[in-house]
Amino acid sequence: MIAAVIMSFLAGVWLGNGIPHFVRGVTKKPYPSALGNSPVPNLIAGWLAIATTPLFLLLVHPAEHPIASWISAMLGMLAIGIFHAGPGAFGKKSW
Repeated sequence: MIAAVIMSFLAGVWLGNGIPHFVRGVTKKPYPSALGNSPVPNLIAGWLAIATTPLFLLLVHPAEHPIASWISAMLGMLAIGIFHAGPGAFGKKSW
């Protein structure tokens, strides 16, 4: 159960981090990313994060502990959401 909870939390963080990058990419707005600040690298980074999120859950079988896994994933998304809404990786900037 511990592995499912930890990996669900990480999957939530990974997915929650990919969403703003993907959205900024498709709306053609700059946003800080490890691949670059322009829209195309953000679109790619966001898409990769969204597409690879299931890999976090592939081996740990969260269906065996669905409530704990779901809560953990939602807490992961909340944590990365607070991070993005707050200081973010590069401090507060108006992009």
